[in-house]
Amino acid sequence: MTARSIASLTVSFGLVAIPVKLYSATEASKALSFNLLHKGCGSRLKQQYVCLKEEVVVAREDIVKGYEFAKDQFVMFSADELKALDEAGSHSAEITEFVPIESIDPVYFDKAYYLAPDKGGAKPYALLAQALRASGRCALGRWAARGKQHVVMIRPVEGGLVMQQLLYGAEVRSIKDIDIPPTEVKEAELKLAQQLIDQQAVDRFDPDAYTDAVRARIEAAVQKKVEGQEITLAEEGERGGQVIDLMEALRASLEKKAPTVVQPSQPQAEARKPPKRAQPAAEPTVRKAAKK
Repeated sequence: MTARSIASLTVSFGLVAIPVKLYSATEASKALSFNLLHKGCGSRLKQQYVCLKEEVVVAREDIVKGYEFAKDQFVMFSADELKALDEAGSHSAEITEFVPIESIDPVYFDKAYYLAPDKGGAKPYALLAQALRASGRCALGRWAARGKQHVVMIRPVEGGLVMQQLLYGAEVRSIKDIDIPPTEVKEAELKLAQQLIDQQAVDRFDPDAYTDAVRARIEAAVQKKVEGQEITLAEEGERGGQVIDLMEALRASLEKKAPTVVQPSQPQAEARKPPKRAQPAAEPTVRKAAKK
């Protein structure tokens, strides 16, 4: 199916202006969603807002937005006041600088859009794409849409350009906020890990090699329901806290065999293996008695 443009804008750097069309790079319509229904009759439910103080249903025309500046204390804004604070949508993305592509951590990546040349934009579009590809850099700029201002990165891909919305620095947590203890890695372990990486290395990412197993499972279950079939719920397997010997696990991974499981250290009495479960002996005992 032919993609449909969602907007037109002008990408500019220096005195060069490139008219482009904007296409969403992802498909939200592909996501599975469920509706809330009344369990008794199967009808759809209507959402209502209830005042916690007066315990009455509030009509939409009586609803305003508020910002909580302190515990249970709000300042209210009308729709007109909020609209006046919105960023005016622009039909341009002005490039402000060029940076090495690898200098931007993918953790900052947000929504992506494909860019295609609009009328009269084929030549400067191709020029920007080839120049970025040759320099190993991407373009950074600003773009306003839907009342918000976005930082965007324009990067070359095979066949064209992608405009990627970026998160602001304040929207991304630092990994330093996470408690990661310093741990020594032995040279032998590192060598085996590198061998395993080399063994499973490929030249490029192939998205078609990965499929959404959960989506397929849900779609199959939906189809069974539509056909009036019952769904059998699979029992959840045990999740053990097994400790794997790291060196053995690395060697086994390279040799494609199961690693040895090492149990956590415990007192000797508790570490003993439990006795094997006795086989039922009632039947042979009865037979012997019958012979006597």
